[in-house]
Amino acid sequence: MRYLLIVHVDPALTGRLSPEEGRDLTRRCRTYDDEHRRSGHIIACGPLAEPETGRIVRRRGDRTAVTDGPYAETKEHLGGFILIEARDMDEAVAIAAKSPMTAMGSIEVREQPPMG
Repeated sequence: MRYLLIVHVDPALTGRLSPEEGRDLTRRCRTYDDEHRRSGHIIACGPLAEPETGRIVRRRGDRTAVTDGPYAETKEHLGGFILIEARDMDEAVAIAAKSPMTAMGSIEVREQPPMG
């Protein structure tokens, strides 16, 4: 089964990191990613730019609306993703729990059901 690990980042926590702590977090995340690539769990992963750089696109009938920035004010924002292959939800949660990013926000685990 495939699972999407949705990384939510709390800027209040990441904002407190010193430059050295930020580099250490990045190093630990790369080690985590490399370990799970080697084990065959990670299919794809990556960080995302800050929410202010994004656009929201909506279509209602024939009208398309594009707005700047985040959709809603929240404590945490979407900071990245990890698409994994896991035996079941328990294994997916165990993989998510090992991520260094769990200390900087949260990771939501969602099954990717087969299409059609």
